[in-house]
Amino acid sequence: MLYLIAYDISVDARRTKLAELLEGFGQRVQRSVFECDLNEREYQALERKMKRILKLEEGDNVRIYRLCGACAGNVTVLGNGPPVEKSVDVYIV
Repeated sequence: MLYLIAYDISVDARRTKLAELLEGFGQRVQRSVFECDLNEREYQALERKMKRILKLEEGDNVRIYRLCGACAGNVTVLGNGPPVEKSVDVYIV
């Protein structure tokens, strides 16, 4: 599943921590927007880690959009942004 994650965090240290976390799960496509191609287990791990960083009572805001396969295939990139990355399925026989 492709996840589009956007955030607005005013405290530099927390914003940097969240960005570094997200870089380990996907690719930055805008300053505060990431695309992450994750399975359910990876998504649950990411969400747990994000909740440890965020301070919702201080106004931190994260939006997570799940894009189904059909929707992810319809993403249009205008300009010099990176293409949508997809995880490669690996089968070992």
